[in-house]
Amino acid sequence: MAVAEKLRFAVPGAGEVSALLLRPADAKWMLALAHGAGAGMSHPFMSALADQLAAVGIATLRYQFPYMEQRRRTPDTPAVATATVAAAAQAAAEVAPGLPLLAGGKSFGGRMTSTAAAEMGLGNVRGIVFLGFPLHPPKRPAIKRGDHLSQVQQPMLFLQGTRDDLADLDLLRPICAKLGNRVTLHVIDGADHSFHVPKKSDKTDAEVLKDLAKATAVWAEISVN
Repeated sequence: MAVAEKLRFAVPGAGEVSALLLRPADAKWMLALAHGAGAGMSHPFMSALADQLAAVGIATLRYQFPYMEQRRRTPDTPAVATATVAAAAQAAAEVAPGLPLLAGGKSFGGRMTSTAAAEMGLGNVRGIVFLGFPLHPPKRPAIKRGDHLSQVQQPMLFLQGTRDDLADLDLLRPICAKLGNRVTLHVIDGADHSFHVPKKSDKTDAEVLKDLAKATAVWAEISVN
């Protein structure tokens, strides 16, 4: 199994941040992968996901947002977060110039990626992956956080659990339908926002991770030009 390489890259106006590059020998894609609001790039979920993505031919550049790098609790402003996404996409393209580039992330990281795409274009990014898009605060259904998605030009993959209390599927499905063939929605039965499933489920958390990686690889091959 490939070993992650430690890197750093600069974020304009916010200093340098750390990153972890995991590139399998048979990589077909590169994914700039952002963490969620409460845990950094080395969280067990992020590490295990990177391993599973590598197993299906997707290299990853996991990276820190500046607030996480500086061990602050409060997430960066959208301006700093989107600048970080853009810088990470550029860094990923530079370390793997021969691979088509995807970008996305867990929860907050995914939403900041699509915000950057809506505002900046992210022209070198071919597709966007959401691992639990946070459509609204926990148990407070709303759709405002999805307003910017109509401005995103890249194909989008939503990986969502049926027990995700930050994304009521009854609200997310119509948004996805309105966006048309740019969007693929892959639903994990029984998974919560962290992609945990109940012990009584017919899947384990490890199997869910494999499902997330496989769904990403299939989507990339079919939907990303």
